[in-house]
Amino acid sequence: MELTALKGISEKRAKDLAALGVHTAEELVRLFPRAYLDLTRQVRLSECYHNDTVLLACRVVSPPQTVHGGRRPFVKVWCEQEGERFSAIWFNAPYVRAKLVAGREYLFYGRVSNRYGMMPGMVNPQFEPRGAGRLQGIVPVYPLKASLTQKCVRDSAAEALRRFPPQTAIPAPLVKKYALPPLAEAYRAVHAPLSFAQKDAAAERIALEEYFVLLSAFKFIKGGKEDARVFSYACTDAELAAFAARFPYALTAGQKGAAAEILQDLHSPRRMNRLLQGDVGCGKTAVALCAVYMAVKSGHRAMMLAPTEVLAEQNYALVKKFLPEYASVLLTGSTPAKEKRAIKRALAEGEAAIACGTHALLQEDVRMADLALCVCDEQQRFGVAQRSALGGKSDGADMLVMSATPIPRTLSLIFYGDLDISEIREKPKQRAETVTAVVPQRKYEDMLAYIGKAVRQGERAYFVCPKIEGDEEGTLAGVTELYEELQAALPQVRFALLHGKMKEAQKAQAVSDFREGRADCLVTTTVIEVGIDVPAATVMVIYNAERFGLSQLHQLRGRVGRGEKKSYCFLLVGADSEEARARLSVLKNNADGFRIAEEDLKLRGGGDFLGVRQSGHALADIKNLRYPPSVIFTAKKLADEAVSCGGAEKLRQLALQKYERLKEIVLN
Repeated sequence: MELTALKGISEKRAKDLAALGVHTAEELVRLFPRAYLDLTRQVRLSECYHNDTVLLACRVVSPPQTVHGGRRPFVKVWCEQEGERFSAIWFNAPYVRAKLVAGREYLFYGRVSNRYGMMPGMVNPQFEPRGAGRLQGIVPVYPLKASLTQKCVRDSAAEALRRFPPQTAIPAPLVKKYALPPLAEAYRAVHAPLSFAQKDAAAERIALEEYFVLLSAFKFIKGGKEDARVFSYACTDAELAAFAARFPYALTAGQKGAAAEILQDLHSPRRMNRLLQGDVGCGKTAVALCAVYMAVKSGHRAMMLAPTEVLAEQNYALVKKFLPEYASVLLTGSTPAKEKRAIKRALAEGEAAIACGTHALLQEDVRMADLALCVCDEQQRFGVAQRSALGGKSDGADMLVMSATPIPRTLSLIFYGDLDISEIREKPKQRAETVTAVVPQRKYEDMLAYIGKAVRQGERAYFVCPKIEGDEEGTLAGVTELYEELQAALPQVRFALLHGKMKEAQKAQAVSDFREGRADCLVTTTVIEVGIDVPAATVMVIYNAERFGLSQLHQLRGRVGRGEKKSYCFLLVGADSEEARARLSVLKNNADGFRIAEEDLKLRGGGDFLGVRQSGHALADIKNLRYPPSVIFTAKKLADEAVSCGGAEKLRQLALQKYERLKEIVLN
C-alpha cells in the first residue's frame, strides 16, 4: 500500500521516507529502530565509561558560553552532580544558550567523554528541566534522512502497524506446538517496548519468522538437486604432488587434505561446489593454485575472482610464478581500455588459460572459452548475486569459494548447506608468533618509540583507522589526520597513505612502496584487511579497536606474523567499557580464528554476526535486531517440519516471492 494512503503521511513525508528505502506501508513496519534511548535509569557520572550514553541529573553552575576554537565554535556550560563538576558542550546548537539557566537542575541524556583521566564531560546531550517528564521510558531511535524527525517516523510506523499488522508464515499447527506469540504483537513491542526484556523477546520472535521464511526458501530452491559433471579432469595424485613441490615450503596436513578433497570432487560425477574455510595465513591461496593447476593440466581454463585490485594483482603474480607454462591475464577496473579489449578477445578465443581479476571479470562481455573452474577468493566480500554471476560464466563450471573469516561450524552448515566444506586449521610452521596487547593511552608514546626502533632495524608497521576522516569531537581517529600526526611524531620514518577514496593507481603505488621497502609504515583504513602479504611487516596498530568486530580484528592482525620474526598487534581503545574489554580480551588470548568466531557469536548475537555481510541482502529487513543464535536453529527445525509436511505450496509461493533473487542461484 502506498505511504500516502496512511493517516498523517503527506507526499513530502513519503518522499523523505523513500530516501530511507521505505516506499510502502509494509516496508515502514519493517523499519526497525537502530537503537533505543534508556531513560529508565539515572546514573552517577563517576560510574560512567568513556563514550557511554547515559541519563543523569545535574545542576548547571555557569551561564552558557560560546567557545571559539578548533574547527568551529561550540556552546559550553559547567555542571555539578553530587559535588563533582563536569562540562557539557554542544556543536551546531547556538539555541542552547537561551534554554539553559545557571543555578537550575536539569536531566541530561547523551554521550560521556571521560577519556584517559581527563575531566569528564558530555557531548551534545539532550536536556530538559528536572521534573518535566519527557525524558523517560524506552525511546526508539530510527535512522533519519532529509527533514524526517524521530517523532515523524515513530508516528508513521505506529499508523502503518495499526493498518497492516504482519501475519505469520509459520503454519498454525507449528505456532500452537511451539507456543509462539502473535507476530503483530512482536512488531508492536519492537517499535514501542515497555521494557528491554520485552524488546529482546519481540526481536527474537521477528528474527525467528524471518529465518523461517529464508530457510524454507533455501530448501525449496535446493530441492535436493545435484548438478551433473560437465568437465572431465585428467590430473592425477602424482601430478598434483609434483605441482605442490613447486612451493618453497611443504604443505600442511590441512592444505594437503583440502587439495585432496578438491581433486576427489573434480573426479566425481557431480559438479564441485565447495567452500574452503581457513584461518588468516593458513595457506588457502596455495590450495586454490592447486585447484587451478588441476584444471589447466586437464586442458581446461580457470578464473580467479578477488574483491580488490591489490589482491587480484597478488593472485596474478602467484600464477605467473608457480604456473609460468600457462598463459595468464589480469583484468581489473583500472586496466586501460585498449588492453581490456585485447584481454577479452584473448579470453574468448581461448588464448589464455588462467584469468585473474576483480569485479571486471563479471561484466557481461567477458567470455572465457572452456571455463571449467571458478575460484572466488575472500567470498565474504562478495554478494550472492556476484558469486552467481561468476558461476554463470560457464555452464557446469566447478566452483571453489574461499573465506578467511571463519564462520562457526553450526552456522556454516545452515547457510552453506549446499556446499561441501573444507577447513584448514593449522598454519605453516614457518609463521612467526604474533603477540596481541591492548595499549593504554599512557603507553602510546612508548609504543611509537618501539616502532621507530623496529623500523630502523628493517621492520615495517601498519597503522589502521576505522574511518578516512575523524569526528569533530575527537573521539574517532581519521586516517589522513593520523598520517600527518605520525609524520610529525616520527620524522625519521617514511610513511605511505592508503584509503578507499584514492585512485587505483595511487593505492597500487602505496602498497608497492610499502612492500618494496620504499615506505617503512603504511597508514591505512581496513582496505588492507585482506590480500596484503608483506613478510617484513611485524607491527599492526589498530586505532579505536572497539569499533571493529573480532573477526575483522583477527583479519587485520593476520597482516603481520607472515615472516619469521616475532610480530605484535597493538590495540588502541577509544571507548573503555566492560563490553569492549571483554571482546578485546577474547582476541588477546586467542590465535584461532574459528575459536574467535565462536566467541564473537556469543558476545554479539546472531544478528550482528551474520548480518547483511554473510547473507547477501537476504536478511536486510532485520539488520537492526539483536537476537541469540539459537533462533536460527529453531527456525531451521520449523522449516524442516513445515516443508516436509503436506500443504506446503502456500509457503513455497510466499518464500520464493520474498526471496525472488535467490530463485536461480545456489547460496554460496
